[in-house]
Amino acid sequence: MCTTCGCGSGEVKIDGHDHHHGEDHEHGHEHVHDDGTRHSHDHDHQHEHGHGHGHDHAHDHAHRYVPAHSHAPGIGAKRMVQIEQDILAKNNAYAQQNRERLAGRGIFALNLVSSPGSGKTTLLCKTIEMLKGKASVAVIEGDQQTSQDAERIRATGAPAIQINTGKGCHLDAHMVGHAMEKLALAEDSLLMVENVGNLVCPAAFDLGEAHKVVILSVTEGEDKPIKYPDMFRAATLMLLNKCDLLPYLSFKVDAAIEFARRVNPGIEVIQVSATTGQGMDEWLKWLEVGARDTAARKLAIVDALQRRVAELEARLGAR
Repeated sequence: MCTTCGCGSGEVKIDGHDHHHGEDHEHGHEHVHDDGTRHSHDHDHQHEHGHGHGHDHAHDHAHRYVPAHSHAPGIGAKRMVQIEQDILAKNNAYAQQNRERLAGRGIFALNLVSSPGSGKTTLLCKTIEMLKGKASVAVIEGDQQTSQDAERIRATGAPAIQINTGKGCHLDAHMVGHAMEKLALAEDSLLMVENVGNLVCPAAFDLGEAHKVVILSVTEGEDKPIKYPDMFRAATLMLLNKCDLLPYLSFKVDAAIEFARRVNPGIEVIQVSATTGQGMDEWLKWLEVGARDTAARKLAIVDALQRRVAELEARLGAR
């Protein structure tokens, strides 16, 4: 996660505009190399802006990155744990705000995670094309640099926002909240968040999504689930992608599924190929069920609010 790898020291841009997030704070990152060397990274962020999504934001900040070194074993361990807890607590608060906004509008949001090169963007483009006329889809793209993936998504006709994380290796809930403000998200629609290619840090960061969907390509090792168990444990669904290439590879499908269910017994698995269309109907059915459940929860929220208003009006009328 970011407190260990030291990510987040770069500039974040949302569709080319500088973006900084979080309250005024100063924190340190510390991690340990294989040789036992410990590095502590102090970050001093000064931000001045409103935190409620949906409001105008003015940003005034300074960013300092000063590496320091400590070779004494055990130094800073408690401080590192506290930093991790603080960062995740702040992220989770933003994630809850995102989740409430999405639920209130009946938007089914997914966090797509994988290694680089798994075929996420190609699969996403194929999904959008197959959903044309059936569902409204918007996309938030996460990459360290370039807007190429967002441009590929926009070419399908779907709205897309690009987040460039600089040196950051994952998206966080605050970035996604700002990106949501820029997208004209339709009621009862589908929001796909394509996270930065990384099977480590994104596992720990809730974005406010309904589910994490992990994409594993058959061009990777079938043991990825047990090498990166946190990601597969956090996911609801595993899409085993590029299955059209299986005749040319030694990838063992049964082993990959067994490894995934070893770390997450409840994980669902769909074998897909955006090239041949294999498994795409099953994937779209999974999306349909999720969107229907989200719409039902929205109606339940609206109904509960209406009942609450009626109760308050009855109390006022009885006075």
